Amino acid sequence: ATLNVDESELVEADRDRLRELFENLYRNAVEHGGDDVTVHVGAMEDGFCVADTGSGIPESARDEIFEAGYSTADDGTGFGLRIVEQIAKAHGWEVSVTESTEGGARFDITGIRKLSD
Repeated sequence: ATLNVDESELVEADRDRLRELFENLYRNAVEHGGDDVTVHVGAMEDGFCVADTGSGIPESARDEIFEAGYSTADDGTGFGLRIVEQIAKAHGWEVSVTESTEGGARFDITGIRKLSD
């Protein structure tokens, strides 16, 4: 898989939990998009997005993906995206999912206080 990062910014967060959030999003992209998937991290005014070139998440399933145990993979635990949501909420952030410009999944993490602000 390939990881592209637009820029880096300092944000107020628990370092280990933020790392876990990214790990879960990357792992999810590879598990559902394959080894050729590209994951892109981009800055937003009040947060960041993590988008991939995978197959995406159907609009009808977007409300369910954050539920504990929800998985479309045969060997998936269904906890990865639930953990992402829990980490975001613990920081006072919001997480939402849409379609990326490449047709894959895009997760927007917003409500983040940037230290450069």
